[in-house]
Amino acid sequence: MPQSLDVRTTPSNAAERLMLDNVVETLLSVDQQNQVQPALATRWTTSGDGLTTTLTIRKNVTFSNGHTLDAADVVASLQQAVTNQVSGFEELGNLTSVTNPDSSTVVITLSQPNPTLLRALSGRLGMVFDAEANDPTIGSGPFTVADFQPGQSLTLHRNDAYYGTKAAAGTITVTQYADDTAVTQALNDGTIDMIAPASATAAASFADQSTFTVSKGNTTDKVLLAYNSDTDALPSDEQIRKALRYLIDAAGIASSQPDSAGALGGPISPLETGYEDLTGLFPHDVNQAADMFGYFSPEFLPGVNLVVSEQYRALAETIAQQISQVPRPQVNLEVLSQEEYDKRIQHGDWELTIISMSDSDGLGSFADPNSMFHYNNAQVQTLYAQARASTNEEDYAKNIAAYARAVSEDAASDWLYTKACFTVASTSVSGYPTALIDQRMPLVGVTKS
Repeated sequence: MPQSLDVRTTPSNAAERLMLDNVVETLLSVDQQNQVQPALATRWTTSGDGLTTTLTIRKNVTFSNGHTLDAADVVASLQQAVTNQVSGFEELGNLTSVTNPDSSTVVITLSQPNPTLLRALSGRLGMVFDAEANDPTIGSGPFTVADFQPGQSLTLHRNDAYYGTKAAAGTITVTQYADDTAVTQALNDGTIDMIAPASATAAASFADQSTFTVSKGNTTDKVLLAYNSDTDALPSDEQIRKALRYLIDAAGIASSQPDSAGALGGPISPLETGYEDLTGLFPHDVNQAADMFGYFSPEFLPGVNLVVSEQYRALAETIAQQISQVPRPQVNLEVLSQEEYDKRIQHGDWELTIISMSDSDGLGSFADPNSMFHYNNAQVQTLYAQARASTNEEDYAKNIAAYARAVSEDAASDWLYTKACFTVASTSVSGYPTALIDQRMPLVGVTKS
């Protein structure tokens, strides 16, 4: 539960997940397959050079305070996002102008193509607020905010003036619980009707109970064994990176992790644009890894540091054991507190670590030598630049796939699996989403019989 509902000024994935689609709507949205769909903008066209996008804004829409939503509110919201440098505002690209030639048309002009602009408009940057009101909880969605206790609970009421399909439930309360024990007890005793998202552990505890439904959905989050390719780090050598990928049984790890939705193999997940199955590039082969490590003298391979937070202790122990299948390098595993771990990563004092990357927020990291990976490959940088220069979605999908393949073939890291999300609900509850609920949780269809 967030401390503030103002996603414009307080970066909070929790606030965004609850506010989007429910209280405040976006110009575009995404479905359960993560495909961009119409929302407040019913149609859009992009010029052949990729520099001008024209959006047609839905008519007869009002905010919950009765004010009319039109193109002027869209322009003001986009300008505010840039002026206030809302988290991730760079995703809008190089804006030249945002205008509204009439009440139902918005024209966005760029100085350079931005093939992911539409997707940016489906998230927090596409949220439309009332230009006449200074209240982040006033939106055009199917719910209004009835009560908010920061860090504790949020109560939503049906917006009976909503232009679209009315919310199935009159009131929905979302409550934050301290841990799995507390939330599973609350569901068991009927205090709550649903856990979303539920941890893999909590979901497993309800698997055999006939009065509850456990759903497993896809996300765009991915778990990877990250390599530090800085000059002084062992993974700076291409052959060592590749040998590690042969040595690590990524497929086995993916099949054994309770939060796994499947093996990955590259920086793009199945729900993201440009996905290609790259899991076959480095099949598990201990002998191949041993041969590759054998090229190095003992002095060059004294050991490798695997630094993780407590969250990934068990997985790190598995990886350390797999690396130990060859004589060298020896693994020095360090499990640190979150505070100490963050310091080590920030200072670059690590060689291997396990991290989770959400959506495509880290996709360009492998084209940036100054990112945490310190990975520097001129070909990869060129491919990424070509992808970002694409003027249409088809070319972008093709170009970003080529970039992802090059990054994986050079073993910039080892992508282990895509994370799943879980929902546990009483069988009396229906109409809830099951995919991408770590990012957004549309509640308009949720009802209880």
